Amino acid sequence: MATIISYNVNGIRAALKKGWAEWARATNADVIGLQETKAQPDQLDLSVFEDLGYHHYWFSAQKKGYSGVALLCKEKPLHVEYGCGIEKYDFEGRVIRADFKDYSVISAYFPSGTTGGVRQDFKMEFLTDFQQYINALKKEIPNLVISGDYNICHEAIDIHNPVANKKTSGFLPEERAWVTDFIKSGFVDSFRHLNKDPHHYSWWSYRATARERNKGWRIDYHMISDTLLPRLKRAAILPEAKHSDHCPILVAIE
Repeated sequence: MATIISYNVNGIRAALKKGWAEWARATNADVIGLQETKAQPDQLDLSVFEDLGYHHYWFSAQKKGYSGVALLCKEKPLHVEYGCGIEKYDFEGRVIRADFKDYSVISAYFPSGTTGGVRQDFKMEFLTDFQQYINALKKEIPNLVISGDYNICHEAIDIHNPVANKKTSGFLPEERAWVTDFIKSGFVDSFRHLNKDPHHYSWWSYRATARERNKGWRIDYHMISDTLLPRLKRAAILPEAKHSDHCPILVAIE
């Protein structure tokens, strides 16, 4: 059984100061995908991750203190792929992949469109290009776990106030349609497959005590290839971990 965690840490250095390493030790996942690391490896004491028993791989944005993804793996991967081969996204450190014997894990940080205009256009371009990238990759690697911050709520059940947010980036009709189409292309939303209940979120605004009142959004996913569905054992959101404005999400594959 492989336990895979995805966690947008909103700055790994800030998260470490809030006890992230102790949490990671207790959780003891096989793979941890990080998003929004906001650090270059030379800005970190990497022995922290080695002491936790992980091989660690970092793909940072060129711009310091921005974006960035990482993978921490108990088992050494057969291969690590840095980036998706599209320069404008790789410049921002948005995709990293680790290949194991019978599956691969991607840690992905999708662009946010909350500033509107140019960045919303960039987000929509990313969605189109990411789908094409995955379509090609699936021919080579059929068993994919695509973990990360997608920056999109798929359905009304995934957001605390769907009516008020219907014109908000992250819940726009065209973004939601992309998630539907992505799933139709051969993926399963692992959490929603096993849990049909409302009020499960993975991100909360820092404003207006949103987290305390559970006024959140579910924008972090483990999308798994439908070929992995028979091996899906567990999917969970872990809101008690508080090192970020996101919380970690977990999936267990046999």
